[in-house]
Amino acid sequence: MTLCDAGPLVALADRDEPTHAACAAALAHLSAPLLTTWAAFTEAMYLVGDGAEWTGQDALWALVERGDLQIAAPVAEDVRRLRDLMAKYRDLPMDLADATLIVAAEKHRLRRIFTLDGHFRVYQLSDGAHLDVVP
Repeated sequence: MTLCDAGPLVALADRDEPTHAACAAALAHLSAPLLTTWAAFTEAMYLVGDGAEWTGQDALWALVERGDLQIAAPVAEDVRRLRDLMAKYRDLPMDLADATLIVAAEKHRLRRIFTLDGHFRVYQLSDGAHLDVVP
């Protein structure tokens, strides 16, 4: 399983995105299924709606329906960690979607993230480790 941010989802759903080819090529080398969070999925739906519109949004839903993309939801116990992460990285700044992805990585013991966001090279997990960023 590989953690997935909104950027690659948008690029995969919209062939007109400049990073589409690079993300499609990277996807071929990643462990399936991908795992994202509701915050990152919502962000991807919004962004792909600006470009590919319903066709792109439908492509994202199809990933979920096929089981190629799973969506993790934060729970009440995650609120303190989410808040602490956003406070720690406020100078970048860290948005809610990024915080939920870090928490999902910690909970699912994932070490690789499919993202176009360079901030993930800075973020640290609770054990001090950094995620392996793809592509």
